[in-house]
Amino acid sequence: MTKTKLKEYRAIIQLGGSAQTEPGLRVTVMATDGDEAFMLLEEKHGKGTVFDLHNEEEANTIR
Repeated sequence: MTKTKLKEYRAIIQLGGSAQTEPGLRVTVMATDGDEAFMLLEEKHGKGTVFDLHNEEEANTIR
């Protein structure tokens, strides 16, 4: 059986719509890729939620 490596994705969820006055909610999710991480966040926090999602390892990779 092949095991897929999970990566840590970090997100800052915008609270209070576009007129945000509070700091965002910081969350971490473990997923195989960015699409899965996005899906997991939408499931938990609702569709249309505004957030910044990134993986530190991928962000530091030379493109």
